[in-house]
Amino acid sequence: MALDLAQKYDSKVIIISCIDVFSSGWFGKSEFEQTLLKKLRGKIMKEIQDLENIAKKKNVTTIGKIYETASITKSLLNYAKSNKIDLIVIGSRGQSGLRDLFLGSISHGVIQRAKCPVLIVK
Repeated sequence: MALDLAQKYDSKVIIISCIDVFSSGWFGKSEFEQTLLKKLRGKIMKEIQDLENIAKKKNVTTIGKIYETASITKSLLNYAKSNKIDLIVIGSRGQSGLRDLFLGSISHGVIQRAKCPVLIVK
C-alpha cells in the first residue's frame, strides 16, 4: 500500500522496523541472547532489502531503518515528528481473541498520538 501511494504521489518510503529489546529482555543479557538478537537484525535487514528491491522496480526511493527501543510506539512517533513525515502507513495486528474488533497496541498508540495522518492497513 505504501509503495503504491509513493509511486502515485512521487514520494519516498521510509521502512522502519523496531525491536523492543528492553522489555523483551534482550538488553544486557547473555552472549547467546546477543547472538539471537544479531540474527534477528540480519533477518529484518533481509526483509527491508526485499522491500527495497520491490520499491526499486516501481521507481520508489526507500530508506530502511532498524531501531532497538524500549517503546516502539514512541520511537515511531518521534521519528515521524522529527522528520516531518506526511503519512504513516502501519499494519493492524491485534493480538486478542477479538482481533477483528481491536487494533494492535502499537497501531492504536500511533493512531491516537500521531500529528500526521495514519493509514492502517489490514
